Amino acid sequence: MAEATPALRKPVFTKVNELRPGTNGHSLNVKVISTKTVMQRGGGGGGRPSGPQARQMRIAECLVGDETGIIIFTARNDQVDLMKEGKVVTLRNAKIDMYKGSMRLAVDRWGRVEVAEEATDISVKEDNNLSLIEYELVSVEA
Repeated sequence: MAEATPALRKPVFTKVNELRPGTNGHSLNVKVISTKTVMQRGGGGGGRPSGPQARQMRIAECLVGDETGIIIFTARNDQVDLMKEGKVVTLRNAKIDMYKGSMRLAVDRWGRVEVAEEATDISVKEDNNLSLIEYELVSVEA
């Protein structure tokens, strides 16, 4: 007997200025402002052993934004190829990571990065960089 699959929900899109530390499950349409590769490792050669450790590892920090603000998006491996300057991308199931007290947007294996279907252009508000805001970890005593 076939089980009824629940209907897919339409994603609720978040604006950059609504992102908060420690949150996840965000869907955003953002424009790529700049991309900078910060790490490139592996990919054959170099006398390293074959197997899972021989996989290439690439990380790029990309400044992305919309009409409400900008934030740094950490792109990993295949995501780096999609993050071309001037492109509008859709980030699905994105999460907020904290790095040295500031917010970074990331998409792990449970999310998706794709070039937006509609060729929409976003005018980006560049004077509201959420990655420049420093947060302090406050522990609450019980």
